[in-house]
Amino acid sequence: MKISLLALILLLLLPGGVLSSAAAQEAAKDSPSAVAAKQIIQELVAGQFEKVEALYDARMAEALPPGKLADGWRDLNKQAGAFQEITGTETSQAQGLEVVKMECKFENSALDATVVFNPDGKLGGLSFRPHLAPPAPWSSPAYAKQSLFSEQPLTLTNGKFELPGTLTVPTGDGPFPAVVLIQGSGPEDQDETLGPNKPFKDLAWGLGSRGIVVFRYTKRTQKYGAQSSDDPERLTVEEETISDARAAVALLAKQPKVNPKQVFLLGHSLGAFLAPRIATGDPEIAGIVMLAANARPLEKVVLEQIHYLAAMSGKPTGAEQKRIAAAEDGAKQIEKPDLKPDDKIDFLGATMYGAYWLDLRGYDPLKTAAKLKIPIFIVQGARDYQVTPSNFQAWSDALSNNRNVTLRTYPDLDHLFMHGTGASKPSDYARPDHVSAEVVESIATWILPSEKPGTLAKPH
Repeated sequence: MKISLLALILLLLLPGGVLSSAAAQEAAKDSPSAVAAKQIIQELVAGQFEKVEALYDARMAEALPPGKLADGWRDLNKQAGAFQEITGTETSQAQGLEVVKMECKFENSALDATVVFNPDGKLGGLSFRPHLAPPAPWSSPAYAKQSLFSEQPLTLTNGKFELPGTLTVPTGDGPFPAVVLIQGSGPEDQDETLGPNKPFKDLAWGLGSRGIVVFRYTKRTQKYGAQSSDDPERLTVEEETISDARAAVALLAKQPKVNPKQVFLLGHSLGAFLAPRIATGDPEIAGIVMLAANARPLEKVVLEQIHYLAAMSGKPTGAEQKRIAAAEDGAKQIEKPDLKPDDKIDFLGATMYGAYWLDLRGYDPLKTAAKLKIPIFIVQGARDYQVTPSNFQAWSDALSNNRNVTLRTYPDLDHLFMHGTGASKPSDYARPDHVSAEVVESIATWILPSEKPGTLAKPH
């Protein structure tokens, strides 16, 4: 079931989720913000949309002109049924904002309503999502042998930014080859956690069991949000990803059991897309592994995802059609020839500036990778709907004749490189699983030195 009001009225993206604890629920009982959030729900139920609209901050008012809220609520009721009651409330704070999350019972389903208040009490965010039970705890994959490695905290310091991380070190004296893990788009923790799954923890434990040191760290935008750049209007992938990745490589090369001449970079999704750029001009990077690397502009990849998801349930609803139209309009703004660095662009509910997109416009990952002399390993899941196999084909067309490039595709793996059947869908990510053992083994075999000194073994 898709709740289309989410796409229509979620206007504030936070760097992390709301606090989920007994303490948060207890605090919510007498919290003024919780009382105000419950009043907003009651006003929606009563059809008093103008009262809710009167609370909007400037950004909400600009994005949701009169009438849109009423349309969205009607669309939600068509899918979820009539509202019945609020069954649970939690409050938390994020970057000075008051966040209230309410579990709401509707006739046909349970939804989580999230209401965000600015410091001045204005309404800065409102969304409804399907209520999900707490994810199952992560468990170790079968291929991870905890007797073969240990872990220790390691903080990445890059200028004024301090990013907590974890170093996974094989048992033994070393020196060992090593790899830095680089996340995909959006604010991500060091494990790239998605529901019950932790792909980067799988990789760290799997590769650590095979004699490879692994460093993974919290992404800057996850910890610092809008403060990830001195000037938020000038934020680019340099601040979001690249600078920290290079600093992580330098830090990893200095660790006691690491062979400084065998430090690799492993990027996933956006991290894979940027890996050739990160490696360019950095002599400490011995090679790059690219998992689910898009070869096309980011906005085109996102539009492809939106159309794919809308088509899964047949004819898109009115709200879904509006979301598609808004995304297409955002993409047109991103691609307009006269785009300026300080232009504001609303894309999928997030406001970003032209500087970010102009920076990506000047980057060609295929041509950049073609100039690299270091080993490159490109890996794709054929069931990936987020970065489709057509991107892998583009990499193959451009680089398959390069002797330093190895390409592998796996027919039944999705964007997280986990097994499945049929068409891939978002609900697959709610199922506990692990990065495929074959992928972990291929990466390990590719990284580990071969019998011939100075070369790298290729996957079986």
